Amino acid sequence: MKIRDVLLSEYGKASSVPSPVNQLMTDFAVGFRDGRDINLGVGYVNERTIPHRHIQHACEKVLAHPEKYRAALNYGGARGSPNLIAALRRFHTENKIGGVTERALKGRDIVIGANGATSLLESVTHLLPAGIVLTADPMYYIYCNDLERKGFKVVAVPEDDEGLDTELLKAKLTALGAESAAIRFFYVVTVNNPTCTILSNNRKRELVDIVTRLSYEVGRKIPLFFDNAYSDLVHDDTVEPLESALCYDELGIVYEVGTLSKILAPGLRIGYLIGSKGSLLDSIVQRTSDIGFSAPLINQEIASYLLDHGIESQIEKVNNGYQQKSKQVKTWIAELLGDNIQECRGGSAGFYFYLTLAGIATGDTSDFFKFLTRTTGQEAVDGPPDAQHPKVIYIPGEHCVHPSGDMVEVGKRQLRISYGFEELPQIHTALKIMKSAIAYSQKIHSF
Repeated sequence: MKIRDVLLSEYGKASSVPSPVNQLMTDFAVGFRDGRDINLGVGYVNERTIPHRHIQHACEKVLAHPEKYRAALNYGGARGSPNLIAALRRFHTENKIGGVTERALKGRDIVIGANGATSLLESVTHLLPAGIVLTADPMYYIYCNDLERKGFKVVAVPEDDEGLDTELLKAKLTALGAESAAIRFFYVVTVNNPTCTILSNNRKRELVDIVTRLSYEVGRKIPLFFDNAYSDLVHDDTVEPLESALCYDELGIVYEVGTLSKILAPGLRIGYLIGSKGSLLDSIVQRTSDIGFSAPLINQEIASYLLDHGIESQIEKVNNGYQQKSKQVKTWIAELLGDNIQECRGGSAGFYFYLTLAGIATGDTSDFFKFLTRTTGQEAVDGPPDAQHPKVIYIPGEHCVHPSGDMVEVGKRQLRISYGFEELPQIHTALKIMKSAIAYSQKIHSF
């Protein structure tokens, strides 16, 4: 008798096929040569921004003071460490992060995720019924891919230089008509990943107003999630200070997702959510309990100590480092890629540039991609099999735009590069190789 394979849920079936970026990065990881190949695709922070000695010192202080940091090596609660929650509250109000005051936090709670900010976003997909989610295009592909595997329909709205275009959003909402009743939530990254376009304060206010009015129209609160993963990394002095949407949310629909990964260390896995008290926040806490409580308690206590001792100087150090790298990389992009760049976004916050090339395809079947991954099949280009020339990894734009959205065609000529993880000499080398890749692609298509 023939036996069938394991029976999977619909989500399980969708997850058994890796997402495009998952497959891409897995393929790259196989045979990646440290010190030779250059990874501009990975979203890691720069190692030099991680305060290794301060983290070690904080750990020692936490373990030396059990009266304050109680049972730090034991299980914690699902809501999160009271020390960390209090430290985050002070961090936002005393430093006036986004103009947040105690009044803005009145009636709101802070909860800590099980495994970084992504775990909180992932919880939302389990707790809200499947339906329509509106976001920006280019989109945060990792989360949006997850949403669609779980049965949500993502409607992506193109951005401009102020972030998600609210006029286009209104047009999308009008086009939805009666389908707008199926809208479950809005998801907006305030410093967009992949483009690092900064959502302006005016746009933020408009979004709160639009979603507030829509909530009244459909007769229920529609959550508006702002992902602030990179909001502490605005390193361009000419950018207006970012305001928190909590400051002008009267209906209680705004939820802000934050992380300490970018300013402290991703390995601490500290993500947090600020939002109105009520059933949604309560259900997120229960979901966190179901999957193993919030982040390791020792990590939370270390993070709380760091927030209480010198976080301002740490953020300044991190931003100064990325500001210097951004300026240098932007100069090299102009010098080396020049007229081949139709548009360059980013460079003012976070650590990505999002490039649109003029007439050059960037997808994983393109000549540009094959040159950089040394898969052209030509030894003169790729190098000998046992000693290939350096590879350069990036994220193709075709994976960053929604496959049924308005940006599919332009996405075929776009790419995201990170100036976060690799050091400047490696980035400079990578851009020179990209220049050669453009020339190779142009030559192939000139015949």
